[in-house]
Amino acid sequence: MKIIHTADWHLGQTFYGYDRSREHAVFLDWLCSVIKDTGSELLLIAGDIFDSPNPSAEAQRMFYTFLTKVTAENPHLQVIITAGNHDSAARLEAPNSLLGVFNTNVSGIVHYIDGKIEYDRMIIPLKNGGCCLAVPYLRHNDLPEADTYSDGVAMLYNELYNIARAKGYYPIIAMGHLQASGAEVSVGDSSEYVIIGGMEGIDSRFANDGIAYTALGHLHKAQRVARRENIRYSGAPLPMSFAERNNTQGVTQIIINGDDCIVEKIVFDVPVKLKSIPAKPEPIENVLKALADLPAGELNDNSPYLEVNVLVRAVDPTLRQQIEDAIVGKAVRLVRIQATSENTQTEQRHSQMTYDDFKRKDPSEIVQDIYKKQCGEDMPEYLADKLNEIIKGIYNEDIGN
Repeated sequence: MKIIHTADWHLGQTFYGYDRSREHAVFLDWLCSVIKDTGSELLLIAGDIFDSPNPSAEAQRMFYTFLTKVTAENPHLQVIITAGNHDSAARLEAPNSLLGVFNTNVSGIVHYIDGKIEYDRMIIPLKNGGCCLAVPYLRHNDLPEADTYSDGVAMLYNELYNIARAKGYYPIIAMGHLQASGAEVSVGDSSEYVIIGGMEGIDSRFANDGIAYTALGHLHKAQRVARRENIRYSGAPLPMSFAERNNTQGVTQIIINGDDCIVEKIVFDVPVKLKSIPAKPEPIENVLKALADLPAGELNDNSPYLEVNVLVRAVDPTLRQQIEDAIVGKAVRLVRIQATSENTQTEQRHSQMTYDDFKRKDPSEIVQDIYKKQCGEDMPEYLADKLNEIIKGIYNEDIGN
């Protein structure tokens, strides 16, 4: 069985004001070709199809045009889609009866009957006798009662697996949109975090060893989880921020033959690159020299997005104008100037924390930073352990409510 796993398209995203519809269209055309060339029988899209719960008409048109095209060109293809945290689960699932004509199934919501989870609705039969556990992004009230959020997720997957096994399905494939514990988030990228401090991290053991492959979405960097080759994030097809500029974009191909599972990355050459010049902040004179070395050319739809990193010694109102003058005649689109003070480390310790900074901070780290500033030394280990116990207890109590 040949499978293509993808996720985190974020259709409708704008990048510092630039519409990315053409970039997404290039990706979707490429994906159609990959599916046809590889003879894939199953397409798994693991959440965050759209960038917003209220996607534009153009983003929705692009999505449904793709589904129409890919299923028409590949009549044997089955498509299974799960909702991500960026999607409107109800909106995504609404046309399910119509999409069934195209051999497409969407799992957006955890359904209930008489207060009990309707597990069967998340078990999608496959043509080869197997099934897919199509689990959407899970909110606290979607889970069975458990001590922790992570335990609740594991219980839900285990129950699905047990039901599928009892019905004789083989092989069993799973999907999810979550942050697995130990998985790598792009450095400096807050777009992948959902809960403060990354406390959404799910123990990788939620995926039963009997599951042939687990297709994950949410983290934008393609990677395996807990060194298990058959639990993977496919990664986003386009870099969503400059923190992701060095990621390798594409989709994951899976070939399941009996008990064997072969996994391979298929690389997508993104049409618009992201450039950071220089790679680390440098004085403006060095920056201007680096910009002067950029090749000359006319701007077009494929011109890279440019981030300029400057190390500043004092406020300079001419900074932006100097940079804009330096890139005249260069085939780049300036989208961001990242100005960093020479005293950044000192300033960061004493400056007001921004909302994005706060989202990236673990509560324990914040308290320990305050302790160090007040006492002039690191928090003792026994106090740090007690602090983590208290934070975990508060978090678990919140889940229970």
